[in-house]
Amino acid sequence: MPPKAVGQRRRPTQERARATRELILDTAARLFGERGIADTSTNRIAAEAGISIGTVYRYFSDRAVIVEELLRRLLESVEQRLTQHALGLSDRSILEQVTRILEVITDELVDNARLVRALVAGVQFYNSGIPEFEPRLRLLVKVMVIQILGPGDDHRYDVTSFVLMNTCFAAVLRASALEVDSTERHEAIAMTAQMIAAWCDAQIAAQAA
Repeated sequence: MPPKAVGQRRRPTQERARATRELILDTAARLFGERGIADTSTNRIAAEAGISIGTVYRYFSDRAVIVEELLRRLLESVEQRLTQHALGLSDRSILEQVTRILEVITDELVDNARLVRALVAGVQFYNSGIPEFEPRLRLLVKVMVIQILGPGDDHRYDVTSFVLMNTCFAAVLRASALEVDSTERHEAIAMTAQMIAAWCDAQIAAQAA
């Protein structure tokens, strides 16, 4: 189990308590997207959610913990989408696999575009205060690398995962920006996928030599 974020209160077990917790997160996500993180106080979140500030603090010790939980929730949504729609495509070409993976991640970020913009502006994804965030993301990429390339040197795949994580993450973040239209998004994803697929083909050829 991943370590609990510092300052996060015990997760509720009753349905009503879980609903209240999700209400706080959903309200915060909307306000962060509209106003930015720095300009959204916990008092504002409480008022918009129609609950007391004491109720907010019952679940989250401060705004930073809410940000951390929204980051975690975003990553979990990406993982779920990848599991449902992108993994297990080994019968497809490498280009098709990579394209689908990038499309799935981009779709999730587009669905949360305003929040993503606020998170990018307000925190650094790789220094977010969530110890497991980068390792989880890198492990996810490594699983996809193994799916595409097959078994190989573990250390080399660790390095590969680090490089691809940064390359792909930068690409999908830019492609999912609010000002990017669907045509530009498709072109950016297609070109990024072509570059990665060409690199994968070269790696497979080198392993076979």
